Amino acid sequence: MNTHSNGADAERNNGCGLRGWRRSKLRSLMPRLLRSHISGRLVVPGLLVIWTLVSHADEAASRVKVMPDRVAGIVIKAQVGSDGTIHLLFNKDAGPYYARSEDGGLTFSASIPAVDAAARKPGLKFDGADLAVGKDGRILVAMSNNAWKLKLPQKEWGLYYATLVPGAKAFSPVRNLNGKPSEGFSLAADGHGAVTAAFLSGKLFAMDSRDNGEIFTASAELNPAWNPCDCCTTSVTYGTDGKLALLYREETMNERDMYVVLWDKNHGGKPARTRISSTLWKIEGCPMTYFTIARTSTGYVAAWPTKGQVYFARLDKAGAVLPPGEIKTAGTGGMRTGLLALGAADGATLIAWKQADFLGWQVYDAKGQPQGTPGSAASSGSGAAGVVLPNGQFVLFP
Repeated sequence: MNTHSNGADAERNNGCGLRGWRRSKLRSLMPRLLRSHISGRLVVPGLLVIWTLVSHADEAASRVKVMPDRVAGIVIKAQVGSDGTIHLLFNKDAGPYYARSEDGGLTFSASIPAVDAAARKPGLKFDGADLAVGKDGRILVAMSNNAWKLKLPQKEWGLYYATLVPGAKAFSPVRNLNGKPSEGFSLAADGHGAVTAAFLSGKLFAMDSRDNGEIFTASAELNPAWNPCDCCTTSVTYGTDGKLALLYREETMNERDMYVVLWDKNHGGKPARTRISSTLWKIEGCPMTYFTIARTSTGYVAAWPTKGQVYFARLDKAGAVLPPGEIKTAGTGGMRTGLLALGAADGATLIAWKQADFLGWQVYDAKGQPQGTPGSAASSGSGAAGVVLPNGQFVLFP
């Protein structure tokens, strides 16, 4: 007689097997478990651990909402405004478009092209690079184009920019913001009128605005001693304290370390950088990677690939890496594939990565420990986009 098989059959038939006993016992002890949890006493440790693990896994899964096919295009960037409105930048064959949602991403407004008719020329194609939400909900968009491919004058190989004021039905005319060959464009706005555009042009550059993105300073190199990977990118955000945080990859001596630059412009400070990656990567030639940094209530969270593996770190407001340090995820990244890092007010973090035709993600708790198992959803394009809502829910747009 196969007692193991019979035991399993008995469990399925009358619930008297081990799993049935656990369920029955847990139901009978639940009031005591709850009381002991509240009073600080531990009762039936094994069952409490099972209950806790299942609870954490369910919580991690329930706080991630996937919103596929909300717009007819490839989503490049999602940003949530101070009023909870979700703003999307996405690319279509005709160029970059914008749409907004006021119901948590369930529905979106009619899409608005970011490129005006006057900027469109035969063969010239624009692509959305980044989006930021400025003061009073003004939408700021950075774009690139294929002027280099068309062999147009090099001054047209730059960072292009357009804005949308609240209530307007069309973006402002497209502007060539820096007038020089460049790439790796990113935008950040603090919501009070400060806007920064960052880019790579052999070195690391930034342009600043103090009037909500109307007038920008001339492009300025942040530090001649810094040597960024030319074919990677930049990522910028403003912290809750008003400092600008910029993430980039260094290439000096072919050591591809990740650095965060903090710049307290409000008090006349100079840009200062801190290395945040600890896994070494020495390689000849730029790996052409994308990475991201986002602000949190306590500082920042940054994510990047090293040797094809996705890592992240939580930083304090001074840019120092918080315990447990650099964290290796289950994700992998390829050449110029998107990454997303989001931090909720309770300390939870979501890291998402683009891999082949899927968007993968993992939720981590306030101590940097994974919660539940990684999730994934079918995704077109190479980007990774999402937001964290005021209620702590993560919303992804694959």
